[in-house]
Amino acid sequence: MSNPSEKIIVRSVNWLGDAVMSTSALQRLREARPKASITILSHEKLASLWKHQPFVDDVMVFTTSESPLQIGRRLRWGRFDAGLIFPNSPRSGLEMWFGRIPERIGYSRPWRNLFLTRTIAPRLKETRMHKRSISEIQRLVASQKAREAFPPSAHHVHQYVHLVAEAFGGNSTPLRPQIGVTNAQIEAFKSRFEIAQGSEPIFGLNPGAEYGLAKRWPKESYIEAAISLHKETGCRWFIFGGKGDIPLCNEIAEALCAAVPKDQVTNFVGRTSLCELAAALKLCRVVLTNDTGPMHLASAVGTRVVVPFGSTSADLTGPGLPEDPVTAAIYSDAPCSPCFLRECPIDFRCMRGISVSRIVAAALDAAGKNIK
Repeated sequence: MSNPSEKIIVRSVNWLGDAVMSTSALQRLREARPKASITILSHEKLASLWKHQPFVDDVMVFTTSESPLQIGRRLRWGRFDAGLIFPNSPRSGLEMWFGRIPERIGYSRPWRNLFLTRTIAPRLKETRMHKRSISEIQRLVASQKAREAFPPSAHHVHQYVHLVAEAFGGNSTPLRPQIGVTNAQIEAFKSRFEIAQGSEPIFGLNPGAEYGLAKRWPKESYIEAAISLHKETGCRWFIFGGKGDIPLCNEIAEALCAAVPKDQVTNFVGRTSLCELAAALKLCRVVLTNDTGPMHLASAVGTRVVVPFGSTSADLTGPGLPEDPVTAAIYSDAPCSPCFLRECPIDFRCMRGISVSRIVAAALDAAGKNIK
């Protein structure tokens, strides 16, 4: 039975994509503890993600400059009954330990078990992302074997749901990750950026990737696909990216503006908050994106995504649920994929092998056939 006065603090992960994937588990936690007060302990860069979500009652924010001791001291004020720790780091366990939370639960990991009161054994079907060596890549390329695939049970969304199920007795079947966007958020976004209501469909383009160049479909391919899709649909383009993507997105925006009417291209790179990004993605009919945090966010707000995968695998960290029909995960037949490296040590065949025509076809299918 759920204790109506139970107070649970959940230590969030620090990356956008992982945070979105964890919403499946948070939905299950709310089911298991419908009357409990659930607080998210979140890094400031993700704090706004949790606002207005039905599975969260409150958000406690910390900054990069705060030490585990400083965070722990603030946790004591909350008088929490239990702490659930999503990250695997020793630091996250230490924060809860300094917070003197009576029950501290997380996966069993080296160097931090002593900070927990209850450790959960890793899932038997847990699959780690193995970074391939150059020699291994060369052997795979020479063998011409099929690219490695993983079963649906290997997807990382199961990691978070399994932890909740073991800790609180919840349902261990993942729900689709979801992030709610309110009408007020959408209207605030439109007002700030003076987005006029038009009849043309809005397509999104997210060509960057924070982890490294190996996750990026070529810039020239994005430009060609965007021009082709505009010709097919008359769509308007929203371009997204973080501050590190400004040069890339500016180049793409300039190329698009030379090929389509300028008022049909809006470049939001480095200009949106997380809440504004969620609202903008919600407005899109479909988003072409690399494997990034915004990819997960777009899917979680209900927008269809088309994703070229190269160095990573949708089987493990794709948007939505495994084998989600609203996600178009596009691969080449490169046998060395996925390698999980930041940069390709050979010829980038995994991404260069994905044709523009395949991405365009997937985007048209995702957006609907009778758009114009």
